[in-house]
Amino acid sequence: MIGGAGRGRRRARPPASLPTSTSARRTEHSVSCWYCDCKIYGFNDTLFSLGSKYARFMRGWFSIGVCFSLIALVGISLMLLWESIGVFYLRSGCLSAWLKNLLISGHSISIMDTTIIIMSTILSIAFHEFGHAIAAASEGVEIEYVAIFVAVLFPGAFVALNYDLLQNRPLFSMLRIYCAGIWHNVMLCAVCVLMTSLLPVVLYPLYVSGDGLMVSGIPRTSPLSEYLSAHDVILSVDGMKITRTDEWIKILNQDTTAKSSGPEFLEGSQRYVATNSGKGYCVPDSWMDASKNLWQISDKLPCPDELIAFEKAISNDSAIFTEKIGRGSDQKEVEGKYCLIAKDVVKLRKCGNGWQRTEDNGSSRACFEDEYCLVPALTPGFSWIEVSYAKPYSWGCLQRGGNLSSSSHATDNDLGQNPCEGSFVYVGDLLSAARSVRLSPYWPRWPLLFLADVPYILGNGLSSLLHASAALAVVNSLPVFYLDGEAILEASLSYISRFSRRQRHKILKVCCLVWTVLSVITFSRIFYSTTLFYVFV
Repeated sequence: MIGGAGRGRRRARPPASLPTSTSARRTEHSVSCWYCDCKIYGFNDTLFSLGSKYARFMRGWFSIGVCFSLIALVGISLMLLWESIGVFYLRSGCLSAWLKNLLISGHSISIMDTTIIIMSTILSIAFHEFGHAIAAASEGVEIEYVAIFVAVLFPGAFVALNYDLLQNRPLFSMLRIYCAGIWHNVMLCAVCVLMTSLLPVVLYPLYVSGDGLMVSGIPRTSPLSEYLSAHDVILSVDGMKITRTDEWIKILNQDTTAKSSGPEFLEGSQRYVATNSGKGYCVPDSWMDASKNLWQISDKLPCPDELIAFEKAISNDSAIFTEKIGRGSDQKEVEGKYCLIAKDVVKLRKCGNGWQRTEDNGSSRACFEDEYCLVPALTPGFSWIEVSYAKPYSWGCLQRGGNLSSSSHATDNDLGQNPCEGSFVYVGDLLSAARSVRLSPYWPRWPLLFLADVPYILGNGLSSLLHASAALAVVNSLPVFYLDGEAILEASLSYISRFSRRQRHKILKVCCLVWTVLSVITFSRIFYSTTLFYVFV
């Protein structure tokens, strides 16, 4: 949701029946079938007094904003034009991905996240319009009213100024007023970045960080809900420690298996095909012999009970392969599979090339003579991960007097027996599972669980405010109808004396028309691709 432009409203003359006293009439409403707004007059005196009191400082401050806004207008406009040209050559540009990251939040859709996004958008719009109002007051331009509107389904806000006084100001004074909103949004982004970097220091007295991710929320529909619960701490994935939420998404996204079949090769009379899982375990012969009594050779019958299917594998430097067994030319090929208990298998030594990111990279990946390297048999699109977690606030852990720092050094054999720690294996679509869990890199030092959500709200609130403010600055930097970019371009063209007033007007209309069309196309593509992503992922 983007707002804060209202260029047409700013240029319009105030209505003839304007209130004569702000105390007598503080608000005014107008409603139509596609547009409704609420005009607020109660802030006029306060804003004008504040801008007039610090007029000299404000003019210097917003003069810097003019330089930045002009550079942003030219740079972003050229990027949008270049990307639009690249579409005809089937070349994807970076601007769409950049704008998509700014406009679309990466948060999961929940009541808390939705509230954070709405509040961040409101604050970004309010700070944007506050910049326009203070800049106008410092130039001696009266504020008619502050309005909040909803056009069709899109909310926004604008500051209505005295148009006669505005047009009588010098060109650079007009630019300071027009560029103030963009400049304030940029400064708000800088403040968010600074506060985010200082967040670990601020939270240090009450919270722990750097040893895992706390589950601050997990819905019942999440595929991980049967393994994890709120206030659990995820310590590692496939043996790799994670300390940031982006690492969680990155690791699980990289682990998603390819949906296409791999290469094949022949060795003697046996045929091998590349498997979609390079994570193997050294399984003793005795386990495999016991498994033969459970497995029925059929592609349609799964392993009985809660067992997982594994298959023999051999590896080379670039891939890991599983053996394919043929049963005659007319008979369907089947795989030599073994049904094993996953929680027992994960305690065995690892083999294969899918463990390159784990901490024990230096250890040998070869199995002993009485062992075979088995990998999980996965369907296309599914992956296998090991997740180690801790329950520092569980009753058993608190009774034991354990804590996260002491329990994190437990051996693999203690996992499942230690009430403070555990591990599980998840097989499925990793990316959808990763997005279904709300994580925070901070958790309370003491079992004060009512404080557990505070770091998540602060961190995601700053991130959402950064994205909303940056998106508002980027969009208003474009020379588009009814946005700040149109006013900035119009005032900038007035500096070119070789063009007549009519020529400048034509240039303005042509530029605004072209970039409005390009913007509509670009944003339509962004929202369309985002909609498809959230529907199918």
